Amino acid sequence: MRQGHAAKVKVAVSDIDGILRGKYLHRDKFLGAAEPHPKGGFGFCDVVFGWDAHDQCYDNTTVTGWQHGFPDALARLDPSTARKVPWDNNVPFFLGEFVNADGSPYAVCPRQTLKRVLKRAEALGVKPMCGMEFEWFNFIETPQSWAAKQGVGPTTITPGMFGYSLTRMNQNREYFNALMDDMAAFGVPIEGLHTETGPGVAEVAIAFSEALEAADRAILFKTGAKEIGQRFGIMPSFMAKWHQHYPGCSGHIHQSLSDGSKNLFADADGRHGMSKVFESYLAGQVACLMEFAPMFWPTINSYKRLVDGYWAPVKPTWGVDNRTASFRVIAGSPKSTRLETRCPGADVNPYLAMAAVVAAGLHGVEQGLKLHAPPITGTNEGAEGIPRAPRTLIETTRNFRDSAITRDWLGDTFVDHFAATREWEWRQWLDGVTDWELKRYFEII
Repeated sequence: MRQGHAAKVKVAVSDIDGILRGKYLHRDKFLGAAEPHPKGGFGFCDVVFGWDAHDQCYDNTTVTGWQHGFPDALARLDPSTARKVPWDNNVPFFLGEFVNADGSPYAVCPRQTLKRVLKRAEALGVKPMCGMEFEWFNFIETPQSWAAKQGVGPTTITPGMFGYSLTRMNQNREYFNALMDDMAAFGVPIEGLHTETGPGVAEVAIAFSEALEAADRAILFKTGAKEIGQRFGIMPSFMAKWHQHYPGCSGHIHQSLSDGSKNLFADADGRHGMSKVFESYLAGQVACLMEFAPMFWPTINSYKRLVDGYWAPVKPTWGVDNRTASFRVIAGSPKSTRLETRCPGADVNPYLAMAAVVAAGLHGVEQGLKLHAPPITGTNEGAEGIPRAPRTLIETTRNFRDSAITRDWLGDTFVDHFAATREWEWRQWLDGVTDWELKRYFEII
């Protein structure tokens, strides 16, 4: 590595919305920050938990805010996340998380929130294994061109509906090859990459791993795709639903539990190849995952994806290899048997979405819940009596805030803070005037 690159390190942390916020550190500053506990860490303004995706400060939070003066919080780097950024001259890179002055977890840090759930899994003697998939649209835009369009009419990299198309990928082969190759070099291995049905839409499957590593890979993929896209004049968007007439974008999460040597979900003699542990885990998600809904449907736009007749499931249903269900049981080999939770959209914070699905599943394991609900078949056949998921962020936020289960798994401080941030997001929507309203009312009313 050339001396200029050896003199700096890139570091990043996740904010509430799953946006990586980071900086370059001089080598000497980094070495101080990387010291072993309890001395390690560096100051990072806690505004990253006190503002929204557009840097507008919340007016309803208590953990951080103007009333505290936005002081530095202590960010601690995780040495296990070390990698180099191949498209940034191989500069060393580390992910961090927030801790309190005494070294205890910072309650509203998304990575710490997932670690809280995983610590409880460890107490149960299980290790969650996860893998994420994302669908996302790609546009021929730059920040400047998009600003000039004032948020209307982005140009997709290809037209029409053409899933699994080799010719569409070939039109942008340099970009797709860079995603495969650069992500692998970045420590984010991709199992598969293909076009989906929709203009300019792609889908990626990220190789599975232990849950924390899986969430790290997922958040790095979203940021990395945006940075890689820039050099080809491409702007990826992970919005859940950018256009009314096209399918939405998912963030499916595959899960299983391991005891360190074998997959605890697999039982060749069990119902549909499912072990009793698998059934309890699934029963937990069927019973209470909707109480965690703002963690996997975090934006106003998330709910535009939940449309009947499209691929996104709209009820807490399960089925055997059924992609119309929220919870798809994949009963394969002893190694590959797993659950695919299909509710989350691509707009998730991976740490929070993974914390939600694992917590709901482990709640079922802790409580020994039985899987009484029958699987649906076909296109939601058998789901007629199951209530539909809420269609608005404020509804799910109130359910989340009032849930004893979310508070048990995530803690009061996180629940109150995250609920406040989602209420803020809802209020910004209430004040907004959309192009839909202009088209519907401007001339006629």
